[in-house]
Amino acid sequence: MTTTEIRDEIHKVLDQVPEEALPDVLGFLKELQVHSSDKIKLANNLKKILSEDRELLEKLAK
Repeated sequence: MTTTEIRDEIHKVLDQVPEEALPDVLGFLKELQVHSSDKIKLANNLKKILSEDRELLEKLAK
């Protein structure tokens, strides 16, 4: 996908996001603006690990 196509898809999705979720989406996008691409990749990887290993992490927490 080109950058223009991605932006168009984002606009389409945003039009369908519930109004009460828009402030969170805006906050997330603003946070992306100030972080370097390395930090963004690291955060995405961490989120992926946490979501994939959620059951294991819950067991370890007990």
